[in-house]
Amino acid sequence: MKYFWFCIACFTLIFGLALPVRAEAGETILSDYKILSNYSQQKEENPLFTAADVLEFKLAVDYQKLLKDRGDERGYHQAVLTYKDSAGAAVNMNLKVMVRGNRRRDPNLCGFPPLMLNFQRKTSQQTIFRKVNKVKLVTHCINEDYIIREYLVYKLYNVLTDNSFRVRLCRIEYEDLEGKRKPEQKYAFLIEDDDEMARRNEGKIVPKEIVISMASTDELPMATLAFFQYLIGNTDWSVPYRHNIKLVSTDSLSAPVPVPYDFDYSGIISAPYAVPPPELGLSSVRQRLFRGYTYSDNTYRKVVNTFNSHRTALYAVYRQCELLDKSYLKRTLKYLDSFYETINDEKDFRNKIVKVAERNQENYVVVKGLD
Repeated sequence: MKYFWFCIACFTLIFGLALPVRAEAGETILSDYKILSNYSQQKEENPLFTAADVLEFKLAVDYQKLLKDRGDERGYHQAVLTYKDSAGAAVNMNLKVMVRGNRRRDPNLCGFPPLMLNFQRKTSQQTIFRKVNKVKLVTHCINEDYIIREYLVYKLYNVLTDNSFRVRLCRIEYEDLEGKRKPEQKYAFLIEDDDEMARRNEGKIVPKEIVISMASTDELPMATLAFFQYLIGNTDWSVPYRHNIKLVSTDSLSAPVPVPYDFDYSGIISAPYAVPPPELGLSSVRQRLFRGYTYSDNTYRKVVNTFNSHRTALYAVYRQCELLDKSYLKRTLKYLDSFYETINDEKDFRNKIVKVAERNQENYVVVKGLD
């Protein structure tokens, strides 16, 4: 028993955790946490994510073995990645590849799952991958149109804040080393590593074991995120459960900043497998529901001003993408229009945002499966 309390004391000393002050929707919340170190580090740009052009490469692996290896105990598979450098010369890299993800790892959902690419730093120093070790690859799943759509959602959030994951669109030739699958070319995108995103913002990822409530995050970034999720029609996220959310701490005294990812269940993408949680009473993922809390009038005003001031740039993300078909583009621009009509109409804003936020504050609906 003495050893137990000694461990608790050490854990509290290291992470500076205070006692839980209140629970939200049945969740155990540790608020007023502190991380006792300064994470300010020199920013380093990663050329993999600063370039705007489509990255083309070939990925050769035994796909029969790889695509069957989707269980909880997955392993890495040897692979070869080939791309052309700035001089047009072929660069071959040995690496390891593993199936990753949660829902999209399910073969009943995705014919081609997302992957993790694992590079060796000692062999990648002179390549475009020199600043990455492991990097997530979001693949075409069932249809590469939806990959383009999800890639653009990340670009939308990049417009609003640097506290966001950078992405790089890729055109990949998948080649089977055993020759049992025909080569195919598909779009995909790479996602910036969690720790790299945090370092770029002079912070560090808060461990998932430290349970943080939505109310304990930095209010303005939290409100911006909640409005963004409302804009794209996404309810598939949770701060305390860290579902599709990372928390970044910049120092021991400041509240953490939430950063979203995985947007495939959002209405703006409308993936065929995406359905809203039954607990929310929505008819489709296209139907918006605000999932944030109540914020101060000043915060509401700042967030609305932020979205209004970036409106042209947000629309341009879609208007400047030549890979979108015209019908989807037209439908998406109208979807954005309806968001702006809501936040700029006093009555709509009160009914669809403020009142819903007040209800959330009093009795937040917990989605089954996240608890």
